[in-house]
Amino acid sequence: MLLNRILELDDQESILLAEESWQDLLDLPVTEQILKEGLDADGGIEINGLGYALHLQEPAPIWLVITDRYSKRKITAQEAEGWQSLIGRRVEAEEEDFLLAINECLSLSLAGELFCQSCLPQAGTQYVEERIERLMHLLPPMLPEEGRLLEICCGSGMATQALLRLGHRPMVVDSDRCEVCQGLKAGKLEPERCMVLDARLLSSIFLPKSFRAVLGFMVGLIDDFNWPAWREILLLSAALAEERVLFTVYTQKEAELIARALQGEGWKAEVIDNRDGKGIYDQWACLALRP
Repeated sequence: MLLNRILELDDQESILLAEESWQDLLDLPVTEQILKEGLDADGGIEINGLGYALHLQEPAPIWLVITDRYSKRKITAQEAEGWQSLIGRRVEAEEEDFLLAINECLSLSLAGELFCQSCLPQAGTQYVEERIERLMHLLPPMLPEEGRLLEICCGSGMATQALLRLGHRPMVVDSDRCEVCQGLKAGKLEPERCMVLDARLLSSIFLPKSFRAVLGFMVGLIDDFNWPAWREILLLSAALAEERVLFTVYTQKEAELIARALQGEGWKAEVIDNRDGKGIYDQWACLALRP
């Protein structure tokens, strides 16, 4: 695992995050409990500026990684004072490498059903080859040749397959943990580049313009009732794009709503007709560029 490499530990060493999800990494409920009740640890590693790994013997030998890097709630020096005597060494890690390692750890826990009480049957996951091929034809002139990509609303990763086949390795996010889990189990999503989180919270993790482009395929269905929520999701996600955004939808009305919202934020947006005879996936698109 990537965390083993960062901590310079043997691959046989077990590592677990104190928090169970990205939402918990923002809120730190387990970390708060640890700070109040203490932890019976017998060793530690400090990840400079990013967190701690504390070694536990019970109920089984394991390294527990605690980080406040993504939360507004910060661990104070006084609260961490008890851990300092346990620190045997310190390691350095790049911000991006640490984030990928966190993603991988959470994704493997999710796919391993570590925190789940029930699971959807894997047979329910479908990847429509015709849709993937259509996207591979649509996307090349609309994507930057290089740079980081973020895909929101990735689901189980059907549209992600087009990006991967085109040579891109996007960071992908969706709020539906079951859909993401199925994509991981099917081997269609990369664990280190996969996140379960409401896209509206991504700005807590990434700075504005962190990605060359932000993408979303078949966002919606958008109607008058849910448009305020979708508007917030799409505009907050767009703020993470340095250069362009691309969202696909079912209908022209949806694409026009998105285009107007982006134009209101200063983007140069256009609606693209991508209809085919089937009339199912990605029929309309909104492509927007920063002026």
